Amino acid sequence: MDYSMTRRIRKNRIGRGLTFEKVWAVIEKNAEEAREWHKEIVELQKETDRKMQETSLQMKETDRMMKETDRMMQETDREMRETDRKMKETDRKMQETDRRMQETSRKMEMLNEQMGGLHRSFGEMAEHLVAPSIEKRFNELGYHFNAVAPGGYKVHDDMGKVIAEVDLLLENGDCIMAVEVKAKAHTKDIEHHVKRMELLRKHWNKRGDKRVIQGALAGAIFGSIEKQAAIEAGLYVLVQSGDTMKLELPEGFVPGEW
Repeated sequence: MDYSMTRRIRKNRIGRGLTFEKVWAVIEKNAEEAREWHKEIVELQKETDRKMQETSLQMKETDRMMKETDRMMQETDREMRETDRKMKETDRKMQETDRRMQETSRKMEMLNEQMGGLHRSFGEMAEHLVAPSIEKRFNELGYHFNAVAPGGYKVHDDMGKVIAEVDLLLENGDCIMAVEVKAKAHTKDIEHHVKRMELLRKHWNKRGDKRVIQGALAGAIFGSIEKQAAIEAGLYVLVQSGDTMKLELPEGFVPGEW
């Protein structure tokens, strides 16, 4: 058998088992699978791109947050430095305040010493300037005082606390004259002395002493307004005249009685 005959026999055998349709079906199946794979690859690529975009956005947000955190930390650091500065400033001011308080305390002590000396000066003025002549001034008006208590008369409450103090006290059988001495008389001194008269009245009532109580205000410096206020309150007014004191009595003056 020649070669051409053998090839025809083989061709006929193959032709009988594998047809064109079968081959085409295999090709279409492979093509469909390839298209499905392509779709999957495309979808996978899209998903990968989306995730990469999300990752990029997340990285940008992370970077923004890190920058914001860094800014906040810098701000916190600045605020801490500012707080530290303020604390140091507060400490300095407290030290300065403490120094001033100590200085004020020292000045208050000096003022108290000066006030004590001033009070002693008032007492000396009452005793050496007012007291020697005051009895005579009132006796010229017909009072006939027979006793003068210089150096201050103190009134105590039931607990022994001093509630009133009078610079000079003149007495006779019918009347008690309470004299307050001031270097310079003020309106408030008049108000205080009137209240003092009321306390004295209660004091002597408790002792069963019904003598009339009257008041006077003596001053080295006495303004016209203060004089008028004292007179309207029913107080005698004594003003300095050289080395003695004199009474200033307006016409029709009626002394108050407590």
